[in-house]
Amino acid sequence: MTARFRNCISFAFCFLMFTGASWAQFTAIEGDVKGPDGKPLVGAQILIEREDMKGTFKGAKTDKKGHYIYNGLPVGGTFTVSVFVDGQKRDSASHLKVRLGDPLPVNFDLKAAVEEQKSIQKTLESGGQLTKEQERGMSKEAKAELEKHAKENAAALAKNKALNDTFNVGKEAMAAKNYDAAVQAFEKGAEMDPNQNVIWANLADAYIALAPTKTGDDQTAAMTKGLDAYQKAIALKPDDAAYHNNYALALAKAKKFDDAQGELNKAAQLDPASAGKYYYNLGAVLVNTGQTDASAAAFKKAIEVDPNYADAQFQYTTALSAKLTTTPKGEVIAPPGMKEALDKYLALAPTGQYADAAKGLLQAINATIQTDYSNPNAPKKGVKKK
Repeated sequence: MTARFRNCISFAFCFLMFTGASWAQFTAIEGDVKGPDGKPLVGAQILIEREDMKGTFKGAKTDKKGHYIYNGLPVGGTFTVSVFVDGQKRDSASHLKVRLGDPLPVNFDLKAAVEEQKSIQKTLESGGQLTKEQERGMSKEAKAELEKHAKENAAALAKNKALNDTFNVGKEAMAAKNYDAAVQAFEKGAEMDPNQNVIWANLADAYIALAPTKTGDDQTAAMTKGLDAYQKAIALKPDDAAYHNNYALALAKAKKFDDAQGELNKAAQLDPASAGKYYYNLGAVLVNTGQTDASAAAFKKAIEVDPNYADAQFQYTTALSAKLTTTPKGEVIAPPGMKEALDKYLALAPTGQYADAAKGLLQAINATIQTDYSNPNAPKKGVKKK
């Protein structure tokens, strides 16, 4: 082979190489990304996926100005561009056709994207149809995910409505003192959603109210179910002082006084601002069990927490009245603190429900008890009958 012929072959090969390279044409996509705060988003990852054939292009990130660019995309392809932040897809644009020449601009505003997503979700949840523009801007996967989420939300809303309707039926029955109907409604609600503490608490109230209307085993069963319902409410919301208080009062009705005392102490610990009323209730429970000293201590705690709690002041004096003593001359001796509590009660509630009783006690502890009886009609010595 001559040198001239070899040179011709080499020239032809090089020509084919250069002409072949000109057939594969490439272009780029670039854009700016703004975060939810409206400022340029730095470090967002850009994923480009080809739709008309398998192909994934990754590696582009936004710079400190929120700008990105990806070169080397084949002309004529159709692409989806997605923005990822912390590994989570935040927005995407689909059905993009790149062209030869300047890069195709694809910008993202995540604040607007969030609002658009909310609008799309609301449309789907209400059973409406997406606009062509909304559908065009979504990938099939994104649309399927939103539709799934919308169906789940719609089902949850329907369940919540049914639950609320049932709950309201129970509340109306309680207000009408139709306790059987209230129990039935709240039990239905508990079956629909056993994780609603408020339903268990209302079911407990309904059973406790129902118990006195029954007799024998039926009464015992209602009371037991009421206590069980309170326990479930407390298990779901153990930091609710009101639940512990109401449970304690129910326990007292069931004559479980030690347990009642424990629950009232828990209520006072959980809600120190309202501890006065919980200690007052504890005092009442103890009075009803004949534990006078303990009841006096509970009422004293109530007025220490709230000195302006008038009824607690009076009940404290009634508990102390068990310690009244008399001298041989019949003088009434009040235990320490009793007179002060009576004076405080009358200062706080001069016309209160216990005002007359308080005045009577004050008179008693300042008076002399008559120890022997004399007939007022008997003739006085030295006076002759006419």
